[in-house]
Amino acid sequence: MKFDELDAKMRVFETAHDFSVLPHMYMVARLDGRGFTKLTKETLPLEAPFDARFRDYMIATTTHLMTCGFKIIYGYTESDEISLLFAPDENTFGRKTRKVNSVLAGEASAKFVLEVGQIASFDCRISQLPRSRDVVDYFRWRNEDAHRNALNAYCYWTLRKKGHTARQATQQISGLSVANKNELLFQEGINFNDVPQWQKRGVGVYWQTIEKEGFNPKTQEKTVVERQQLYVNTALPMKDAYSEFVQQFLI
Repeated sequence: MKFDELDAKMRVFETAHDFSVLPHMYMVARLDGRGFTKLTKETLPLEAPFDARFRDYMIATTTHLMTCGFKIIYGYTESDEISLLFAPDENTFGRKTRKVNSVLAGEASAKFVLEVGQIASFDCRISQLPRSRDVVDYFRWRNEDAHRNALNAYCYWTLRKKGHTARQATQQISGLSVANKNELLFQEGINFNDVPQWQKRGVGVYWQTIEKEGFNPKTQEKTVVERQQLYVNTALPMKDAYSEFVQQFLI
């Protein structure tokens, strides 16, 4: 069998289940660290419940993904996950989900490994959202998830540092209301309202236009040019204000 015939025969098995995101659908990718509980609790010497070094590893990975060949207009990271909003006209790989997922997972894994010096990997999945309202709700969902996880983490590790076992700490906070969890922390001298915003609400990464001074060698004059630069926001707004913040990327 000639190569062209063999190639045509076998290629179909590789591509038979390819799916592409339809035109005009919003694309959001979400990446999660694989086995990061063990990595963060046993392998890396990190502080609990939050460590600024891990936050910076995730920010570095997010910024890399936003500059690795896709048109991504907003990145968001909390805990061990990253969400990426693609530009509406993004058409890399013909919007094939298999290709986008595999490339982003590979890029994220490689960058994170370089940052931490340990073997680590990410998985990736694509959400296809038909309306801008759905995009806002998606990021609002992750923003609220960050808040819930942060409150639980502070309660859990506060109890662990008091001598509770993992099981005892988990059982004690299970079923507690948000108000009761805040009270638990307050009794231990922690006002959750004073916790850094990046711990409670995650971190946003997006493009901003900046003016940069240059020099024109032909005219021997100074010039001012505009450049796009990534901005890292560690003090994101919350609740409805965050929804309005995300909406700006969809205009």
